[in-house]
Amino acid sequence: MRKSGILLPVSALTGEYGIGDFGKGALHFIDFLRSTACSVWQILPITTIGMGNSPYSGVSTFGGNYLFVDLTAFPERWISQAELAALKYNGTPYRVNYAHAKWAKKEGLKLAFSRLNDDDRAELQSFAAQNADWLEDYAVYMALKETEGEGGWMHWPEKLRLRDPATLKAYRKQYADLIEFYRFEQMVFFKQWRALKRYANENGVEVFGDLPIYVAEDSVDVWAHPELFLLDKNLRPTKVAGVPPDYFAEDGQLWGNPLYDYKRMEKDGFGWFVRRIVHNLDLYDILRIDHFRGLHRYWAVPAGAATAKEGAWEEGPQMKLWKEVRKVVPNPRIVAEDLGIIDDGVVQYLADTGFPGMRVFQFAFDGFKENPHLPYNYIRNTVAYSATHDNTTTLGWLYELNPETRAEVLRYIDFAGNDWGTGGRNATAVKSIWRTLLSSVADTVIFPLQDLCAYGGDTRLNIPGVAEGNWEFRATLGTLEDVDVEFLRYLNVLYGRVNGGIC
Repeated sequence: MRKSGILLPVSALTGEYGIGDFGKGALHFIDFLRSTACSVWQILPITTIGMGNSPYSGVSTFGGNYLFVDLTAFPERWISQAELAALKYNGTPYRVNYAHAKWAKKEGLKLAFSRLNDDDRAELQSFAAQNADWLEDYAVYMALKETEGEGGWMHWPEKLRLRDPATLKAYRKQYADLIEFYRFEQMVFFKQWRALKRYANENGVEVFGDLPIYVAEDSVDVWAHPELFLLDKNLRPTKVAGVPPDYFAEDGQLWGNPLYDYKRMEKDGFGWFVRRIVHNLDLYDILRIDHFRGLHRYWAVPAGAATAKEGAWEEGPQMKLWKEVRKVVPNPRIVAEDLGIIDDGVVQYLADTGFPGMRVFQFAFDGFKENPHLPYNYIRNTVAYSATHDNTTTLGWLYELNPETRAEVLRYIDFAGNDWGTGGRNATAVKSIWRTLLSSVADTVIFPLQDLCAYGGDTRLNIPGVAEGNWEFRATLGTLEDVDVEFLRYLNVLYGRVNGGIC
């Protein structure tokens, strides 16, 4: 079915505590999606964030980000209106303030936890039992980060770092209440998330989630399952993740994540990897897997290397992983992020899986008519984007192009005016790009909200390779008013992208 959608992370929604969350702002955005006749809401990972506030450096592949919990949904017996008012953020609504959000959400959750009644605790006990395979390690890990320091498990005392059973047993007893708090945090997160997703689905909107291929070294996953990673006897990575030199970076990108020991994983049918994929398929209607090519062949860089140039390609699990996944979920709705360096082997691998790949309009104009990102080269089984979370906005991109390339783009979209640089509701060049993508054969088309507002590059979400200042864009209620809803709806209807009774 042909469809279209909007990319906007939960963090970028409206909210009263310094960050977007699962509250009224999320419900309003779903209603807004419906009004545009778009039927897909794409978000970024919703796991607990780590270094740089990046959703791609989570401290758990299973645990949810407590910053997204809606404190206003708590019953009065958990938190009073006066207490809520004292936690509110009074700064600019256009940027995420992570420092305030972390303080406010943690304070609100701890107040609520201190006031649980017997029924609440019974519900918590049931949730903990149902999710024990990941929740127990998560709760202990988060408690340890609070008591032993945020620097990561690599710097904890040796017996805690190595998970000495007697030491952990004593820790669980000493900090039982703190560990229980982190179970509660997750119970609230998942209860609210499932209610929000249900509201989206009831309104004809599918939620399109995202799974990073790698996990951070400072994560419960590496601490609890070191045998699944390429680590030395001191539990330090022997090889780390990255990508070779490409159009993003001449030295490649050195991500630094520990790499998986796929040979070890294969012995139990990739059990942990399958569980994390199935867990995410349960959270979303559609799941994007970031850096999908790394499951075919991945770039392995020796630990301590100065740049990613020193790496080499190694074999990934390839189709063996999907054979195991399909034993649990026969027809997983997965989208493969197949950007970057793609060789014939990756092309064949993607074809073998049957998953749709991605096409990005901003990558189309390198002078080669065979460029797969040119809309006339699309195939149906594709998700087409004006831009991704790693790109500048489309208006910002038009401004950055050299005059010759910009002229080629404007000819391609059949734009003959002189006002290509206009933003907002009157951005006729950006709207021509809407039409170009929505009229294409791609089954799904996604626009970042900033491209529907025709905003400049100062509103981009992320600059790859830059550690600070990313993931801070927020949309206000006024932002949504900058979208020409009537024209977007018209295009969706005109090009057959209305389905599921959304009209």
